[in-house]
Amino acid sequence: MSDIQVPSHEIILVQSEEERQQCYDVRIKVFHIEQKFPLETEIDDTEDASAHFLLRLTPSLEPIGTIRAYKMPGANYYKLSRLAVLKEYRQHRLGRELVLSLHDWVKGQAQQKGTLESVEIVCHSQVPVKGFYAKFGYEPVGAEFDEDGDPHQKMVLCMPLQP
Repeated sequence: MSDIQVPSHEIILVQSEEERQQCYDVRIKVFHIEQKFPLETEIDDTEDASAHFLLRLTPSLEPIGTIRAYKMPGANYYKLSRLAVLKEYRQHRLGRELVLSLHDWVKGQAQQKGTLESVEIVCHSQVPVKGFYAKFGYEPVGAEFDEDGDPHQKMVLCMPLQP
């Protein structure tokens, strides 16, 4: 572990269109500009149904990361997607904080709906970062597949709701 100072930051559940746009801006910088994914694939039809989390510096409120979660109507799992942290902040393990914030939110949602035992969270991980999700207990399911021109792996976490 390096002794680089972690910048002061907060993670909020997005409440406004302005905050959601800041999430989109981070995603476009990471996925389109840096990783060269097509811009037209970045905003999709699940945006309005998703819970968006915004990682921002304090006190400046400069957006530096995001993640989103959603549950498709009728689905028995939540989907983790669009985890992005600006390149210059990745060494601070802020992606981990975003995932844990999403996990806490999913737990709360599942418990509100009366789920008692566990809840399933699914993500489509870029192949090079499968190990990142494995650290949280996500396990690969099925074969690798192409998503937007890049190899991905379906990863699934069965998260217990009781300690």
